[in-house]
Amino acid sequence: MPNSIKCLKFGYIHLDACPFQLKATLNTLSLGGDYKKMLKLYLDPGHGGSDSGAVGNGLKEKDLTLDIALRIRDLLNNYNDVEVRMSRSTDTDRSLTERTNDANSWGASYFLSVHINSFNTSASGYEDYIHDSLSDTSTSAQYQNVLHPEIVKVNGLTDRGKKKANFHVLRESNMPAILTENGFIDNASDAAKLKDPNWRQKVAQGHVNGLVKAFNLTAKAKAEMHRVIVDGVQVGAYQDDQNVLNAVEQYLPTATKIIIEKV
Repeated sequence: MPNSIKCLKFGYIHLDACPFQLKATLNTLSLGGDYKKMLKLYLDPGHGGSDSGAVGNGLKEKDLTLDIALRIRDLLNNYNDVEVRMSRSTDTDRSLTERTNDANSWGASYFLSVHINSFNTSASGYEDYIHDSLSDTSTSAQYQNVLHPEIVKVNGLTDRGKKKANFHVLRESNMPAILTENGFIDNASDAAKLKDPNWRQKVAQGHVNGLVKAFNLTAKAKAEMHRVIVDGVQVGAYQDDQNVLNAVEQYLPTATKIIIEKV
């Protein structure tokens, strides 16, 4: 494998010498490549703790992003060759710098930040972002081209398109990165979907479908699957026993009745 890579601003130089944001690293699985690496996914639920993020219609962005991210994590446990590290797995404060520093020091191969939008109550739909310095042929753009349609396919939201912006987590992460905006919290129609745990499960599944396709992930050998039903609503179906325990732990404080059924 080469020990140099094309840096957006400075041409082909040694990886360690590139002073600008790298959007492909030796740890990244090459699209269409003939080798396979472990996907080290840094999963970032936006906001948290004292930072509620956007609010509207009785909802807080920080709660929704964490819920969707935990679902993504649990679904990915059903696949081989993927390791997930989360910027937060509870309602806690984490600065943007802490998030990107953590991802960089861990050596993540992909950064996925989950957010919910807000604007003027009339705007609605789904959009995602890569850094605005990147070309349409960059590694981040190639992954965006795969994830975007998979998420739109299942979320039932207006497709607002693939976009670029100078967001901190996209600029300061040393690996390909995407930020998804999953509906508008201040829009009544989008908020109705956001309130539905079954819809949030679909959104998580859409993200996972995109990751599976982009990184050629393979499912673990089939095992017994159990579904978790909380107060009459299925919150997930899992092969991994730990995922079942994670779901029960997540809903136990507020649930009236939790049922675990073999599928």
